[in-house]
Amino acid sequence: MSSTHLKSEAERTRAEERRDFLRRAGWGAALAAPLAGDASTRRYERLALGTRKAVLMDAPPAAESAACPPAATPDERRRLGYNAMARLAGPNLNAFVAISDALRGAGLSAPEIFAAEPSTGFALIEDLGDDLYARAIPRGAPEAELYAAAIDALLALHEAAPTPPKTAGYEMLAYDATAMEAEAMLVPDWYWPHLKGAPASDDLKAEYHAAFAPALARLTPPSTIVLRDYHAENLLWLPARLGISRVGVIDFQDGLVGNSAYDLVSLLEDARRDVGEDLAEAMIRRYAAGALARGGFDEEAFRRDYAILGAQRNAKILGIFARLVNRDRKPKYAEFFPRVEAHFRRDLAHGELAPLAAFFRRHFGDRF
Repeated sequence: MSSTHLKSEAERTRAEERRDFLRRAGWGAALAAPLAGDASTRRYERLALGTRKAVLMDAPPAAESAACPPAATPDERRRLGYNAMARLAGPNLNAFVAISDALRGAGLSAPEIFAAEPSTGFALIEDLGDDLYARAIPRGAPEAELYAAAIDALLALHEAAPTPPKTAGYEMLAYDATAMEAEAMLVPDWYWPHLKGAPASDDLKAEYHAAFAPALARLTPPSTIVLRDYHAENLLWLPARLGISRVGVIDFQDGLVGNSAYDLVSLLEDARRDVGEDLAEAMIRRYAAGALARGGFDEEAFRRDYAILGAQRNAKILGIFARLVNRDRKPKYAEFFPRVEAHFRRDLAHGELAPLAAFFRRHFGDRF
């Protein structure tokens, strides 16, 4: 049987599952229009049923490698693959549902879940509109106000400190050393061969790990829910709402218990749009002032963590984008390399990262 025939059979089966889910949810007669996707295996459609609107999320359960079992050891996670090592939820729709509930409970505007069927990977969710920060700001929305609102939403989430979700089908885990290192190692695994045209040697990988690991070990232990992709492509401006609910939040299914600086790095060292250094510094100060008002906040440690996590996240992004370009044949991601490399250079200037900076100067020269 040809691969084309197998694909068409799978597509027909998926279409039948979609139709049956919408019928059971009471949306069988809805009109549908596709929404632009992202780098994931999920697909989205905007639905209209009379005056009612919703978004259909299609997250096929078998589309990615296994998520991380809660009790898995680091060695077991390595055998399961990258999703388990990096503690990605993968195709587990229960994660999106549980985290959405937690965020809404903390006062944030995550999509309401109208219906969900994790066994087939379909969810019918609230339509928060089209005004992503990445679109609203170029159209004239006040950039500083939007970013301040995003910082305030993070402060509110960290102050509310919702219990990490744990349901029958999902448990939020910690952003631990294994996950951090798995992501950072995407540099020798993918970014190195992208630039050098040949795989990194085992000795090179060991040298890189030895340069990075001590800084990661100095991070403040995980203490709060982090969403991991909190940036202009995943935040929506909802000015008709009040306070922190003006910030719509999507694409958070890979959230973990992590370091409070992580989502600030996601927001202010954005791979897809420039955030001016003055604005970024003002937002860090805004967060610090809000955290200090609650008490027990160490700004020096926070800024150290911010730099280390910036290096870790930007290393991950360089590796992921190289993988998208070379393995997945998505050349558009190459246009983001200069911005991410610039973020990385700034992070490497922090004294805690001197050994890593030396590694990059030694092997990449003036690029870093």
